[in-house]
Amino acid sequence: MQANLTQEHLRDLSGVDRATLQRIEAGTTDARLSWLLRIADALDTPLADLLRE
Repeated sequence: MQANLTQEHLRDLSGVDRATLQRIEAGTTDARLSWLLRIADALDTPLADLLRE
């Protein structure tokens, strides 16, 4: 999924801190469900769409 947002903008929209977003994107941390729900809401996309990638 590509939304063309900076990590800073996604941080502002989701409330998930930038370092956490970096670790999720890099695959170096297991994302908590609460983080994924906040990110999906910020992107206005179903959670299932995030999990497919």
